[in-house]
Amino acid sequence: MRTKKEIIVMKFGGTSVGDTDKIKRVAEKVIKAKEIGNDVVVVVSAMGKTTDELIDIASRITNEPSRREMDMLLSTGEQVSISLLSMAIQAMGYDCVSLTGSQAGILTDEVYSNAKILNINNTRMIKEIRNNNILIVAGFQGITTGGDISTLGRGGSDTTAVAVAATLDAKYCEIFTDVDGVFSTDPNIVVEAGKIGQLSYDEMLELASSGAKVLHLRAVEFAKKHGVVLHVRSSFNDNEGTWIMDDEKITEKMERPIITGVTYDTNEVKISVFGLKDIPGIASRLFGALAAENINVDLIVQNVSERGSATISFTIKSEDINLVKKVLENLKENLDFADFNMDPGVAKVSIVGAGMQTHPGVAARMFEVLANNDINIEMISTSPIRISCVIRKDKVRLAVKILHTSFKLDK
Repeated sequence: MRTKKEIIVMKFGGTSVGDTDKIKRVAEKVIKAKEIGNDVVVVVSAMGKTTDELIDIASRITNEPSRREMDMLLSTGEQVSISLLSMAIQAMGYDCVSLTGSQAGILTDEVYSNAKILNINNTRMIKEIRNNNILIVAGFQGITTGGDISTLGRGGSDTTAVAVAATLDAKYCEIFTDVDGVFSTDPNIVVEAGKIGQLSYDEMLELASSGAKVLHLRAVEFAKKHGVVLHVRSSFNDNEGTWIMDDEKITEKMERPIITGVTYDTNEVKISVFGLKDIPGIASRLFGALAAENINVDLIVQNVSERGSATISFTIKSEDINLVKKVLENLKENLDFADFNMDPGVAKVSIVGAGMQTHPGVAARMFEVLANNDINIEMISTSPIRISCVIRKDKVRLAVKILHTSFKLDK
């Protein structure tokens, strides 16, 4: 009778499998994990810039392709990478099987291009694992309840990996990237940025939602919900990366600073709606219309009412700007507001850290540092462990540097 082994899930992004040499190096890493005695499941993204190239091809056909057909097109990128990786592993003498999202039993809703996983029928995956196969699963994709191919949106391979780890009760899920782990800020802006050894789910959620691109937000949400331990590490070396887990399991608490990291997001647009009637239900109707189009709203500020009218400002992702414009144009007569403005010249800078829950004055210090460097704050949003400020985009690099230094993260 076959002895039960521990399952680990390994996820490799597009840069990790960008060419055949890199695919072979990934195959060697996977085999090494197998030889240690684990059952190994690998989730892979499309090679390099394949997804961008497919989007570009579609744009030459039509400016408004249907989301269903785009999902059909984009899902082919992962099918190429999983088959090539499987071939590489087989060529090295190991049994291996590749599965598309639908073959792996990943069931999603029907929100094409940004689908959410509803359930995973893991029967086929368990069968292949029991047959001692290394299993390669296509990230970023699934199948709808109606039988159509769907994709999970940008970064969806992270979500696939965590969901697979959850359904297989894996020991942990390793996310391999082109960096050594999660850093205190972007090393491209601050060369002194340091790698963080351990993070709580909540801290990683705030970092991901406020601009840190090393992990997809939905993947972290999924990991927290299902208790999946994550390990973010480099695909180009064997160094220890950053572990993400329940706060109770973190062992580095004595050494942790008040602020864990400084993040930024330049993919923001500030929308201001002027002359809204200051009556109950207006905000609900405005944001309800945006939600109906699956538009995510980040920061929201409502100005003090004057003479029965108000201004509401909020931020969105830049890729939603045309859709938001269409929604607001349709709402203008219905809600009887005066006008709206769209400002793409903003960015968001945030500080994140569990320590701020027990240390007063963190917000005041952040605001003072920005003010002393002539950086105006246009919007503010807070949570128990995060403070975010909307500032001008051309000031964001300076803001990241001075905040990182001010909160002693350089050390």
